[in-house]
Amino acid sequence: MVDKSEKFSWLVRVGYFSRAIFYIMLGFLALTNANRIAEGTDGLFQAIEEYPAGEAMLWIMAVGLLAYALFRFCSPLFDIENTGSDAKGWAERIGHAGSGIGHLTLAWAAFQLASNDTSGHGGESGGGGAEQAASSVLSFEFGGIVLGLLGLAFFATSLFQFKKGLTGEFMNRISASAPDFTRWLGGAGYCARGVVYAVIGLSLVKAGFFSGGADQIKTLADAVAALASTGVLFKLTAVGLLLFGLFSLILTRYRIIPELGENGRVPAFRA
Repeated sequence: MVDKSEKFSWLVRVGYFSRAIFYIMLGFLALTNANRIAEGTDGLFQAIEEYPAGEAMLWIMAVGLLAYALFRFCSPLFDIENTGSDAKGWAERIGHAGSGIGHLTLAWAAFQLASNDTSGHGGESGGGGAEQAASSVLSFEFGGIVLGLLGLAFFATSLFQFKKGLTGEFMNRISASAPDFTRWLGGAGYCARGVVYAVIGLSLVKAGFFSGGADQIKTLADAVAALASTGVLFKLTAVGLLLFGLFSLILTRYRIIPELGENGRVPAFRA
């Protein structure tokens, strides 16, 4: 019988696989078909759907990205990565929660397209969904402040991504059996994500603090598309995101997954 910990581990690995496909496609399309990236997350998932077995891949991504999001939510709830409860630990745990929210929205977009949007008549996913959510937040009295603070959180996350990429601290969560080039794939990938998160943060700050409107909000794909006019920075970011996808593919096999405790909730991290 497969115990809870092993089931949990398999779900997380499917999550990393789904994240790998997403970032590989994001980087690849940015390098080869920037117009598709300009369509936002919708365009990215539609491009995946057009490949052989694309619909099946969308279902895998919907389940996998949901699993990855739940894995990230375990960090603020149960400190699954043993980051601690001091200020630094909570900052990292809140960052994991933000990652969970982001991947949950991606899972929903993939699910919408895979389930009933293949004919183009489903609701709004991707960028449209982000704008709709932002509009709802802005309708509240202090909604602009909330979005602005979320933008600042993305800036903080951006700096954290750069720190991880430059120091290589992410390697302490990866098996020593991983290929030697894993460090450099991850370093390039995290720095590229730092650039993209900064663009998303700026869009949220503009929408929240400077009344830029919900149409200012950028998803991951929108943020990459926004860099298209920057030339070298755009190319480097696109390559970095593709490398982050390959890095995530390696994590599918070599990421050290925390084990669930005996009660099925409190995990014990395998050092």
